[in-house]
Amino acid sequence: MADNKIELTKKDRLHVWWRSTFIQGSWNYERMQNGGWAYTMIPALKKLYTTKEDRAAALKRHLEFFNTHPYLASPIIGVTLALEEDRANGAPIDDVAIQGVKVGMMGPLAGIGDPVFWFTVRPILGAIAASLAISGNILGPLIYFFGWNLIRMAFTWYTQEFGYRAGSRISEDMSGGLLQDVTKGASILGMFILGSLINRWVVVKFLPVVSTVKLQKGAYIDWNNLHGMKGVQTALTQQAAGLSLTSNKVTTLQNNLDALIPGLAGLGITLICMWLLKKGVSPIVQILGLFVIGVVLHVIGLM
Repeated sequence: MADNKIELTKKDRLHVWWRSTFIQGSWNYERMQNGGWAYTMIPALKKLYTTKEDRAAALKRHLEFFNTHPYLASPIIGVTLALEEDRANGAPIDDVAIQGVKVGMMGPLAGIGDPVFWFTVRPILGAIAASLAISGNILGPLIYFFGWNLIRMAFTWYTQEFGYRAGSRISEDMSGGLLQDVTKGASILGMFILGSLINRWVVVKFLPVVSTVKLQKGAYIDWNNLHGMKGVQTALTQQAAGLSLTSNKVTTLQNNLDALIPGLAGLGITLICMWLLKKGVSPIVQILGLFVIGVVLHVIGLM
């Protein structure tokens, strides 16, 4: 059996790594990066499985939902390559285990990718390049282009290799429950990050006015006595001091909800969408439904 063991060579893994550059090439609203993920895995699946039926089954399981930061997908690819390799060599690894690792890892890694790459590495590199470009130095755009791609390519390759080595250790300890522990821990962390991002990404504002209170003089900015740029400066100073922009304090339904629990409406919509997913409602149907409901509620003045 050892002589017949199928192994993914470095050349095979390089082919997979290069294809991972295009992981968002067929992004869709229902399963998001699944098409790019399946495209990335094809060189490995062709090497590991020889029959048409096995290849089709492998490709089908990798067309399930997948979405994470495009660069942080690399360690997940590495782990998945190791699991697929061990499965092809007879290890008791089923579809649920492979999909569980992917789902368990993609959430936490997605939360890491944005602040590291979009909010740290790219702005720093861009600032250095821009400072050179402003002075007319051709090195500015060259440093940005080559520097960014070197960082990106090196990171994706080495993290894929790290994941590949880690995946081998996971599959060797299947009976010890390491895979289940890793999946459970990653899932918990992923749900924690998802919950913390709801208030930022799911924005709901209710427009109905609950009350309007006339403010006493001195509690708001008296625009009639402000003139010219000096008046603008005075208004900004008064606003910073806490004065209202208008003579009336308007309290909306959204103000009351925010005073109770900020982000409550967004959390409620997220939980409803998750419940609908469990009931088998397609994400496309949910997106269209939310769009229609949002338009109707805006027309009637509720949102």
